[in-house]
Amino acid sequence: MNFERNIDKYAELTVKVGVNIQPGQTLLVRSPIECAPFVRKVLVHAYNCGAKNVHVEWSDEQCTLLKYLNAPEETFNEFPKWTAEQYVDIAKEGGAFLTVYAQDPDLLKNVDPQRVANFQKASAIALKEWRSYTLSDKCKWSIVSIPTESWSTKVFPNVSSKEAVDQLWDAIFKCSRVEGQDPIKAWENHNNDLKLRMNFLNEKNFKTLKFKSSKTNITMELPEGHIWLSGASEDPTGVSFNPNIPTEEVFTMPHKFKVDGIVYSTKPLVYGGNVIDNFSLTFKDGKIIEFTAEEGYETLGKLIGTDEGSHYLGEVALVPFKSPISDTNIVFFNTLYDENASCHFALGAAYKTCIKNGDDIKDGEMDKHGVNESLTHVDFMIGSRDMNIVGETYDGNEIQIFKDGNWAF
Repeated sequence: MNFERNIDKYAELTVKVGVNIQPGQTLLVRSPIECAPFVRKVLVHAYNCGAKNVHVEWSDEQCTLLKYLNAPEETFNEFPKWTAEQYVDIAKEGGAFLTVYAQDPDLLKNVDPQRVANFQKASAIALKEWRSYTLSDKCKWSIVSIPTESWSTKVFPNVSSKEAVDQLWDAIFKCSRVEGQDPIKAWENHNNDLKLRMNFLNEKNFKTLKFKSSKTNITMELPEGHIWLSGASEDPTGVSFNPNIPTEEVFTMPHKFKVDGIVYSTKPLVYGGNVIDNFSLTFKDGKIIEFTAEEGYETLGKLIGTDEGSHYLGEVALVPFKSPISDTNIVFFNTLYDENASCHFALGAAYKTCIKNGDDIKDGEMDKHGVNESLTHVDFMIGSRDMNIVGETYDGNEIQIFKDGNWAF
């Protein structure tokens, strides 16, 4: 009974804090078919909050795999036009989007990486207009995760599949602050705490950040007018929502052309159904000039080669080593969770909300403001127990932001 109650509280949290559905609003849910019992609970809470309509877009990983293994080559160079148009229509009418992210980390490990790269690029091109809404918070959107057997057994390989699913549920409940009496109040308090960090960073208006650990050594400038944001966002009507549940980050954008040094990954990155692990990226004048990877080297190369913008960074996010997700000591093989256990950067597009008057910057003028644009946006984890971050202000003062992996203030 307690387990079922926690699932229901998680669904309620997803609706009321994640996408924060308002009366008369449309919701599109994208989910694996395995997560149907949870999605049904989401629907009940969405309609109880006054949702006008809830559309569900189901996916099945085995069908996805069979397509990659058997479909003709040209299939992966196109994306359904009607899907892209549906997303844009819902965004234009003020609808919200919920993604249930529960990918098998090894789903496409035996698939030609070029096929995966082609489809990633085709879908990014087709969904560019819709992504302009999410990248600038012009619509409400949120991502949550639900245990599936394939994902759970990757995280917990030494127990039965049932026990693995149960253990992953327990971890998700803890990391998402669901176990208490009032998760919605707990998230209100958590968002307020993140805003305090955000306000401090915005008040200091740092010019430069220096990241240094036993392996990483990188310096980045921040563009003039940059804005730090935290877990909660607001749509154009001023209604708050949480794009990620869980979240522990405070983030902004680096200057596209002012990143120099080398950074090492500290957690695996799952991209396109493949694992990329133990990799490094070397930057000069903002651009990746060299990369290594012990696992997934070819996949990493395809990601970096998506377009010109994927050679540059679009996000820098600060996450303490001491946090509910990191404290589980679990490698989740799921970016939603792993990125919120670690400081991280993102290859590709920057969020226009992270710079003053970002919506007024036209696509062709973004470079002169130091804002990266790309078809992709992929987070990768770089935080560690020994990470130290120092910020330098415009008047030359240096302030310790992170010491030994955690906030220094």
